[in-house]
Amino acid sequence: MAADFFSDLIEARTSGQPFVVVTVVETEGSVPRHPGAKMVVLADGSIRGTVGGGKFESLVIVEAQNRLLDGQNLLKKYSLREGESDSFGAICGGKVTLWFEPQKKAPGLLIVGAGHCAQSIAKLAAECGFHVTVVDDRKEWTEICPGVHRKITEQSAQEVIREVRWTGDDAIVLVSRSFMLDRDALEEAVKVKEVGYLGMIGSRKKVLQVYDELKAKGVKKELLERVYAPIGLDIGSDTPAEIAVSVLAEILQVLRKAKGGHLKKLKSDL
Repeated sequence: MAADFFSDLIEARTSGQPFVVVTVVETEGSVPRHPGAKMVVLADGSIRGTVGGGKFESLVIVEAQNRLLDGQNLLKKYSLREGESDSFGAICGGKVTLWFEPQKKAPGLLIVGAGHCAQSIAKLAAECGFHVTVVDDRKEWTEICPGVHRKITEQSAQEVIREVRWTGDDAIVLVSRSFMLDRDALEEAVKVKEVGYLGMIGSRKKVLQVYDELKAKGVKKELLERVYAPIGLDIGSDTPAEIAVSVLAEILQVLRKAKGGHLKKLKSDL
C-alpha cells in the first residue's frame, strides 16, 4: 500500500498541478478505510487512491479543492451514521477523521530547445524542484533530456506557450538550435505578462537582431525590456554545465527577488 501511495505522489508531482494529500487519521465504528489510508486529490478533482468512495469521497474531494484555495491544513471529522446533525446519508455506522495537506504546484520551467545547453539546464532545474517541460521537434533530442517531466515534439513552442496557465513562479528559457525558432517563440512569450522569468540565449549581436526584427513586426520596446538576454549571470561560463549554473542562478534570483551579490563577509566585519 505504501508503494502505491508513493507512486501516486510521484505522479501528482509530475503532473505539475497543485494537489492535496488526504490521510485517514482516526476512525470510530464501521468505516470503509482505516487509519493510514491515503488519497491524492489533484486541482482538477481527479484522485489517486481512495479514502472510501461514494458520497463521502465526493465531499472529501470538494474539501480538498477548497484547501488548495487557502493553502491551509485541515483536520475534519465526517459522520457516516444516519440521523446525526452532520450526517449526509451514509449508513456505515462510524466516523472518520481526515487530515488535509495541500501541496503547492511546483514552479514550471519551459525550455524551448533540447540541445546540449537545454539538457544541462533541464537536469539542474529538476534538481532545484522545477517541473520541467522541453519542446523541440527533434524527438531523438528530447528523449535524452534528463530530469524532464514533459517532452513535446508535436507542437510548436508558440502553441505550448499559449496553452499554459502561467504564474509568477514560472520561467521560460529559449535555447533552441535556431535564431528563427528563438525569435518566433519570443514573439509569443513576451505577450505573457504572468510569467516570472523570460530569458533567451545568444550573443549580444543575435539578441539585438531578434529585437530589431520583432520591433519591425510591431512588438513594443517595453515588452522586450523584460527579457533576460543574453541569458544568465556573468560567471565566465563556457561549457553547457556552467551555462546551466549561470541560467538557473539568474532564474532563482529573479523569481525570489534576491539581490544576487556575494555572501562573503566584508573585511570590516572580520
